[in-house]
Amino acid sequence: MHAECSSMKPSTSQTVIRIAFLGLAATTLTGWISPPIALAAGLVFALTLGNPVPDTSHKASKLLLQWSVVGLGFGMNLPAVWSAGKTGFGFTVATIWGTLLIGYLLGRYLKVESQTSTLVSVGTSICGGSAIAAVGAVLEADARAMSVSLCTVFVLNAVALFIFPPLGHALGMDQSHFGLWSAIAIHDTSSVVGAAAKYGEEALNIATTVKLSRALWIVPIALGLALLKHRSATKVKLPWFIFAFLAAACIRTLWPHGEIAYDAIKHGARLGLTLTLFLIGAGLSRSALKTVGIRPMIQGVLLWIVVSMAGLVAVQCLLH
Repeated sequence: MHAECSSMKPSTSQTVIRIAFLGLAATTLTGWISPPIALAAGLVFALTLGNPVPDTSHKASKLLLQWSVVGLGFGMNLPAVWSAGKTGFGFTVATIWGTLLIGYLLGRYLKVESQTSTLVSVGTSICGGSAIAAVGAVLEADARAMSVSLCTVFVLNAVALFIFPPLGHALGMDQSHFGLWSAIAIHDTSSVVGAAAKYGEEALNIATTVKLSRALWIVPIALGLALLKHRSATKVKLPWFIFAFLAAACIRTLWPHGEIAYDAIKHGARLGLTLTLFLIGAGLSRSALKTVGIRPMIQGVLLWIVVSMAGLVAVQCLLH
């Protein structure tokens, strides 16, 4: 009898953990939890209680990631993005590719694992979590690389939200300068919007549209990495969801009157991405975290400093 009771305890414990896991996952779909908090919650759960459904959560995160990226495409108005991006097209190209090159060199120098280094570089150069989500799906990156790169970007985003407006004022930047600088140097669109909104309405308008124009570079970068990944294969596997993302942006542009439906889809995609980040965080183990170490964060910080300084100098030259 005693043996029977003791054999039931682990099963009961696992059931409770599974229910708690599913309940926390469901909470991420309410909109009450931000993406960085969802990622942190998944990490904490995995590192304390363990992921009770690792295979299921891995498969679900992969599908959710792809469909969330597609849904985000309905938030892209191509004429507005083109209008914002055409003036500084060469500048945008130079800063994106320059950031990717510096990130690659820093990753090699610091001996950061290849997938993690690529994701940190892409997140810094384009648009943070969204770019990492898209490129991570293309590269079929493992949970460790995704979690570490997203953690790095989200931490730096939080720092940027608080320090950039005071820095802008200390440097005597007007709203147009600050709007352009924040769009270049801050990773995620949400943090760009938050920092620019504190600075002023003109800064907010410039920062938002420039950041959206940079976000479109997810498409060629992701396709280029897909080709590189499969360059030795006889058949190249192109990421369908990147084309679907572009198609969604075209639909939003060609039929603009469905704005209520598009906003609903975009909102659903953001909730899906939040759940995805929770599942990705829950896929990281203690052993994987120890293996990664502090180097990706060092790479992210150094890359961010270089990009911020170069962006500041370039903005001063471009607008004078």
